[in-house]
Amino acid sequence: MSNRYPSASLEWLLERARLEILPTASVAEQVHAHVEPGRTVTVTASPAKGLEATLAVTEQLADRYHVVPHLAARMIQRDHLPGLVEHLQGLGVTEVFVPGGDAVPTETTFTNALDLLVELEQMGRPFERVGITGYPESHPGIDDDVIVQSMWDKRRYATDIVSNMTFDDEQVGQWLERVRRRGIEHPVWVGVPGPVDPAKLLRMASMIGVGDSVRFLRKQRGVFARIALPGFSTTRFVRRIAALAGTQRLNIGGLHLYSFNQIEKTEAWRREQLGAVARLRDRSVGP
Repeated sequence: MSNRYPSASLEWLLERARLEILPTASVAEQVHAHVEPGRTVTVTASPAKGLEATLAVTEQLADRYHVVPHLAARMIQRDHLPGLVEHLQGLGVTEVFVPGGDAVPTETTFTNALDLLVELEQMGRPFERVGITGYPESHPGIDDDVIVQSMWDKRRYATDIVSNMTFDDEQVGQWLERVRRRGIEHPVWVGVPGPVDPAKLLRMASMIGVGDSVRFLRKQRGVFARIALPGFSTTRFVRRIAALAGTQRLNIGGLHLYSFNQIEKTEAWRREQLGAVARLRDRSVGP
């Protein structure tokens, strides 16, 4: 794949990039300090902290940002869903992301993402947009065939796909081609690891909670090594995704930046890249 990229696509991706955060006690303060109002911020769900932590951060940010809480299906009691939806609507939330989640389902919770999506459908689609998960690379705990079939089954209940974090732009392109050949037309938000410090990333994993930390490390067992590899660059990766974004049939909706709560560094990188694009555009226009 060529390293050349259309600056207009890159600027478009950077301007509308979504920022994923973890629901820690201080994260809302960091967002307010470093992220301009109006941006989209997604809030993950942690089995160790409970859905309450996700809701608390959503409440702290909802008046200034487009907040997308993660509604992890296996963390939600079935009889609590109507109250949860009403609460989120009261906060002005119009979009949610529905993964299965890492919690162990019980007889009173939803069993998987599709289970919850069907229930939301029966409630009359209370949210304008609903995101589901996509996996450009193999998931350590789910067979590829199951992943593909699951995304197909969920497509009718969703409006967007958010890809899991990946490091290979060529693999993203090949995956998007396969998705489109199957007739899945939803916009895809490409998951991108922010320019994070691997040592801080490891400390962040330990802050999530003992059980979650183990699950996090198991699911992302290659993340630390690959982020630390000299050959990987968030900047280079994003520029190559910008080249893919110029292909209309792939329907890339934007970037989904995994910040791991290194918000100041991630946002500084994004602004720096926008500045570089602006300078390039100014030089091309000339005096």
